[in-house]
Amino acid sequence: MATISYPNLMEIDFGAIKVLGDALARNGIKRPLICTDKGVIACGVFDLVRAVLPNEVAPTVFDGTPGNPTEAAVREALALYRQNDCDGIIAVGGGSSIDLGKGVALTASHEGPINDWSAVNKGRDRIGKAPPIIAIPTTAGTGSEVGGGSVIITDEGNKVVIVSPHLMPKMAICDPELTLSLPKYLTAATGMDAMAHCIEAYLTPVINPPCAAIGLDGLERVVTYLKRAVDDGNDRDARWHMMMAASEGAMAFAKGLGAVHSMSHALGANEDLRLHHGTLNAVVLPTVLRFNADHVGDKYSQLRRAMGLTENADISEWIAVYNSSLGLPENLGVMGVSADMIPELARHCMTDACHYSNPKRPTVEEYEVMFEQAIG
Repeated sequence: MATISYPNLMEIDFGAIKVLGDALARNGIKRPLICTDKGVIACGVFDLVRAVLPNEVAPTVFDGTPGNPTEAAVREALALYRQNDCDGIIAVGGGSSIDLGKGVALTASHEGPINDWSAVNKGRDRIGKAPPIIAIPTTAGTGSEVGGGSVIITDEGNKVVIVSPHLMPKMAICDPELTLSLPKYLTAATGMDAMAHCIEAYLTPVINPPCAAIGLDGLERVVTYLKRAVDDGNDRDARWHMMMAASEGAMAFAKGLGAVHSMSHALGANEDLRLHHGTLNAVVLPTVLRFNADHVGDKYSQLRRAMGLTENADISEWIAVYNSSLGLPENLGVMGVSADMIPELARHCMTDACHYSNPKRPTVEEYEVMFEQAIG
C-alpha cells in the first residue's frame, strides 16, 4: 500500500515574497517569530522580506541560527517566542533556519527534549498540532520549505531527525530573487544537496511512483542548471529551476533517504568541524552509490537517462568529476575528517533515521569502510 500526500502550498516565482502578508493573514499570524541567521541579515536579503510585512504585523527576530541547528539554539529562539507572545513562525534562510523554525514550533507545543520526539523514537506518531510556519528559502538545496522534517543536534551531541505533518510549513514562498546574491560555493553545495535528495529518494525501496518521478525531474534540473547558476549567479532562468529542483528533492524524499544522509548527519554532529551539510552530501554521494549499485535493480539506468549520461557511464565517477567542476572538496580528508573519528561516526549512522530506508542497510563495519573510502 502506498500513501501519498503533498499537503502544503508553494508559491514560486520572482517576486513571490509579495504574498507574505496574505499568507500570514490566512494562517492567523500577527506576532511572528522570524527565524533567520546573521548571514541573511548581513547580505540584505532579510530587508527584502521585512519590507513586505504588513504594518499591523509585529515581528520578533531571532538571528542566531547556527550552520547546523542545535537544541540550544532552539531553546534561545523559543524563549523569544514565549516572551513576545508569538503566534507563528516565519523561517527565512537556508535549511538550517527552516529546520530551527520547525524545532521552535515543536518545543512551543510539546514538552520534553527534542530527542523524545525524534523519528527513531516514533515521534512522528505522537507529534500533534504546532504553531503555523511560513517558510521562505534563500538557498536552493534542502527543500525543507515543503517538508515536515527537521534535523537538530541535541544537547547530547547527536544529530536527530524529527518529522511530522504538523511541522510542515503552511506555505512555502519560493522567490528565486532571494538566491541571486548567494556565493558560488554555497550555490554549488546547496545544489548538490538537492541532487543527493533526488537520487537517494529515487533509490529507496519504498513504493511511491509520484515521488520517484518528481525526484527524477528534480535530478534532471540540477544536472542542467546547477553549473549555470554557479558560473553566473544572475542567471535568472537557472536560479528558478534550481529553486524548483530543491523543492522537488524534498517532495521526493517522502519516500525516505539513505546512507548518504546517515553519514552526513553523523559528520554534521561534530561541532568542532562545523561541516556544511550539502557539501558533505556531495562528497559522500559517490561512495554510497558504489555501495548501493548491486541492490537497486535497474534504477541506475533511469538515473543515467535523467542525467543525460550514456548507458554504461559510471555515475559515481561522473559525480566526483562534477563536484570538482563546481569547486567542491574531493574527499572528506581535506575537510578535516580523520580515520580516528570513523568508529564513532559509524555508530552514529546506525541510529540515524535515514539508515533504515537505504536500499541495503549497511552494517557498522560497512559504514566504517565507506568512511575510509570517502576520507580518501
